[in-house]
Amino acid sequence: MNSERRSGPPGARSRRGDAATPGAVRGDWPLLGGAFAAFTISAGVMQSYPIFLVAFIQDFAWSRAETSLAYSVSQLVAGASSPLVGALVDRLGPLRLLLLGSVLLILGLIGCAHMSSLAEIILFYGVVMTVGANCLGLVVFVPVLSRRFVRRRGMAISVVQSANGFARAWSAPLAQLLIDWVGWRDTYLFEAGLMGAAVVPLALLFRRALAPIAAAARDRRPAADPGEPAAMPQPPGWTLSAAARTPHFWLLFAVYLFTGLGSFLVSLHQLAFAVDRGFDKLYAAEVLGMGSFLAIGGTILTGSLSDYIGREWSAILAYGVSIFGVGCALFITSPQQGWLFWLFACCFGLTWGARGPAITAKTADLFPGRQLGTILGVITIGSGIGAAIGSWAAGWIFDLSGSYELAFSLSIASYGCGAIAFWGLRRPPGR
Repeated sequence: MNSERRSGPPGARSRRGDAATPGAVRGDWPLLGGAFAAFTISAGVMQSYPIFLVAFIQDFAWSRAETSLAYSVSQLVAGASSPLVGALVDRLGPLRLLLLGSVLLILGLIGCAHMSSLAEIILFYGVVMTVGANCLGLVVFVPVLSRRFVRRRGMAISVVQSANGFARAWSAPLAQLLIDWVGWRDTYLFEAGLMGAAVVPLALLFRRALAPIAAAARDRRPAADPGEPAAMPQPPGWTLSAAARTPHFWLLFAVYLFTGLGSFLVSLHQLAFAVDRGFDKLYAAEVLGMGSFLAIGGTILTGSLSDYIGREWSAILAYGVSIFGVGCALFITSPQQGWLFWLFACCFGLTWGARGPAITAKTADLFPGRQLGTILGVITIGSGIGAAIGSWAAGWIFDLSGSYELAFSLSIASYGCGAIAFWGLRRPPGR
């Protein structure tokens, strides 16, 4: 290696960090864009299930609890498979996970198009598609992005997380239009074709973006984010066993649990709730889609704010807006209260996923190291449990009471518990 690269004051290396590793720096932004695109497509496919739920109720005469079961199983599988996916990405890297996930999603969508029983939709959507989507999700992308964007970790994670809102914005009205036009079976085949058309460009983009980063690692030169300070000696990274012995690990688990519970007591059933209140299905899907579209800005805003005002305040702000939105829904009694429906859709949509960047970045802040993917995957089990319970419980509560009011009230309480748990993460853990 050239001696000039080894010599010189540390400050000079810091100021010229970009020049020292130009390829790796150039790879950061395409990597972020590729992660956004992959998560958008996989989330869009998965988040269209609430639209199919209404179609399944009509075609199969399943109860709300039965129809919610596949989605509930999906959330459980998402949480249970996250540690495995996190360990795989630590070992294999995001490109191989992207290819594996795409294949599983395509197979699951084709299976859903030909299903004829509740057990089949549970298998294809709840298991196969869910594991595939997990391979194209945050557990895969956050570890590499958190290492590439250290000073702007909240911003980078929020950009990827905003793909969830973007996906919900286009997937809900598009799925409803396609179901009205060609039926739900052909809609699943359309989604399989969309996934198949996207996998090759995404793989090429990831391969190109990761190549300079891998080259920098082989040269043993840190490829810093523009403006990064000089590299300093770092303490040993956290292991899963060490992290699990801290209260912060379990507080994060509780945050994921209560956030998933609060969100999915509402999310899966919001279209069915609107139809029960007398709103037209397509109109309601469009309004909810517009609300979901706001999640793009809301997620990026709260994630970026977390870099400046702190993760806790950013998350608590998002919790408050969600609570207000769900509270508006509780006062809707007829389709003449469209303004309340808009408030609910906009506030709930604006903050859908908005806590994600703050929670995920906080995890990376507290437990940095090579096992971040594994740690994040285990903590994400809490989100899967909360989402599974919330999705099924809302349908079960409706079947018993004929109303979603209790479910929405429990959502507000869960969000409050999540905010309290997050506030407990203010100080870093001791080793």
